[in-house]
Amino acid sequence: MIISLLGYMGSGKSHISKNLSQKINFKLIDLDQKISEQHGISIPEIFQTRGEIYFRKEEKRILEQLLNSEENLILSLGGGTPVYYDNMNIINEKSKSIFLRASVNTLTNRVLLQKNSRPLISKLEDSDIPEFIAKHLFERNPYYSQAHFSIDTDSKTASEISEEIIKKLEF
Repeated sequence: MIISLLGYMGSGKSHISKNLSQKINFKLIDLDQKISEQHGISIPEIFQTRGEIYFRKEEKRILEQLLNSEENLILSLGGGTPVYYDNMNIINEKSKSIFLRASVNTLTNRVLLQKNSRPLISKLEDSDIPEFIAKHLFERNPYYSQAHFSIDTDSKTASEISEEIIKKLEF
């Protein structure tokens, strides 16, 4: 079985996927990390040197490779992954998809803690971030909402969310 965790930056994909991986003993793969490893440079460097179109093509290629795996995997997807090409259809066809949903307020508080390591928001004024996130969520929610399951992450620990995922997937 492959479990794909999707959601906006700050929704907890990385943190929850680590916790879930330990609880159910599935191999964890972070899609952005995998792309970075295969290219030998960071995601921001790929965007800078090759551009977003190149990145999105590579993201799709590597996503498809991973989704064709026979292993038990937890895939932590990039926030934009479900939005491009037919990625969301493939994710739903080849895995159990889980949308980690969080409020704009929660997402803002979380991403502000890592602002400098987030290329999308690093140049923005702190006061502009909630509006930026709200606009992005509005654009991405039609894709995110296609996930097999949605789980609210506001005010919950990674362990609580992992338990909720395990229940939904009937482990």
